[in-house]
Amino acid sequence: MPQKSLTDNAPESAAAGTTPSAASSRRWWILAVVALAQLMVVLDATIVNIALPSAQADLHFSDGNRQWIVTAYALAFASLLLLGGRIADLFGRKPAFLVGIVGFAAASALGGAANGFEMLVVARALQGVFGALLAPAALSLLNTTFTDARERARAFSVYGAIAGAGGAVGLLLGGILTDALDWRWTLYVNVVIAVAAFAGGWLLLSNRRDATTAKLDVPGTILVAGGLFSVVYGFSNAETHDWGSPLTWGFLIAGGMLLAAFAWWQTRAAHPLLPLRILLDRNRGASFLAVLISGAGMFGVFLFLTYYLQLHLGFSPTKTGVAFLPMVGALMVTAQLGTTVLLPRLGPKTVIPLGFAIATAGMAWLTGIGVGSSYASAVLPQLVVIGVGLGLVMPPAMQLATGGVAAEDAGVASATVNAMQQVGGSVGTALLNTLAASAATDYLSGRDPSSKLVQAQATIESYTTAFWWSAGFFAAGALITLVLHRRGVPRQDAEAAPVVHM
Repeated sequence: MPQKSLTDNAPESAAAGTTPSAASSRRWWILAVVALAQLMVVLDATIVNIALPSAQADLHFSDGNRQWIVTAYALAFASLLLLGGRIADLFGRKPAFLVGIVGFAAASALGGAANGFEMLVVARALQGVFGALLAPAALSLLNTTFTDARERARAFSVYGAIAGAGGAVGLLLGGILTDALDWRWTLYVNVVIAVAAFAGGWLLLSNRRDATTAKLDVPGTILVAGGLFSVVYGFSNAETHDWGSPLTWGFLIAGGMLLAAFAWWQTRAAHPLLPLRILLDRNRGASFLAVLISGAGMFGVFLFLTYYLQLHLGFSPTKTGVAFLPMVGALMVTAQLGTTVLLPRLGPKTVIPLGFAIATAGMAWLTGIGVGSSYASAVLPQLVVIGVGLGLVMPPAMQLATGGVAAEDAGVASATVNAMQQVGGSVGTALLNTLAASAATDYLSGRDPSSKLVQAQATIESYTTAFWWSAGFFAAGALITLVLHRRGVPRQDAEAAPVVHM
């Protein structure tokens, strides 16, 4: 089989005789476009959260319905990711990317113009549908664009930092837009981002179909979409119903059975939606688990610390977003260090467990918050430590999770990473909310619930319980990745298309 040059694998350099330097320049512009699109998708996991109280007051929906503004997006996004990734493989990444951007922007505009609860929920679900097409297309474009090991490491340090820090940036941007303009601008802002990303994608990307002989696995698509929907829906119901509710355990059992049936079918399908060869590599499998676990644990930071900063320290939405920036900065610095320096020298068996261990220490340290604590001493240094740890986990894990994947599987492998992060976030949110609520109830038992001090301390108890469990998630991640990752530095597969995602 003839060997391919680096530029042969990069779609932008395949176009009319570009020079190597021009092709390299275009690759970095493509990274900017892909990163912008991914930022749009990641932002929407949290940007609306801060705006929810304003949207609720404006549209007059109940507290019980409020969760569906978040859940509708998560359900559609998680359940359709693998389908979106396979569509990108079958029909081309450029059209999938551009259609995803246009659809996401249109859904965002619909949500911004919502005149009632139902219209807003439909818009959020449509955002999830088009996000499920856009996110895997964006990551697989990165895979098939950067073939040089050093360039790929730098590209994934940027991409992984966005995936890891995008939630915090969403909180900041959501706070600024809500305070300065209106809650509707947390949705309208996507239109502005989409215009720039669409223009860049139209000009820079060239279409490439790698899975030209494959067909869409319809039974597999139905099974995995139903399974992921049921799992996310079941855990979402755990937030508003107890774990004994049929809406919780019934959907979780159904989801598990559907996913088991999907795994069985993939061993027999002529054109499997998710070829099991993608999952069976040890480094890749361990990296998928790292993304899942870090997604679950990060919600302990974003969700409960947001409550603490606003309700106990009196921070405004904008100030709350700014308070997370030190963590974002630390994450971005260590993302670059982890992917370009440490991973090529030490390998994932050292780097990723080390990152989890540092994040564990930061979360455990964060449990020291109290009613009278200050941000500077009880929150800021802990956030920096957590950011350092997650920067050594997220970008390297995302790089390795698609490492060595053949070009025709790049889209579905990318979708699997996105699905792991989304399911991890949903599981983490449900578990931590339930555990936090139980901790507050246990603290109030035998105490005077009418006392404001007792109530405040009960709330602190719920936050610290969530932080301890998040630390436990990260500790489990350290142990699992230490056991599963191979020793040594991963080698690039010369026959695979680009080796190297909340």
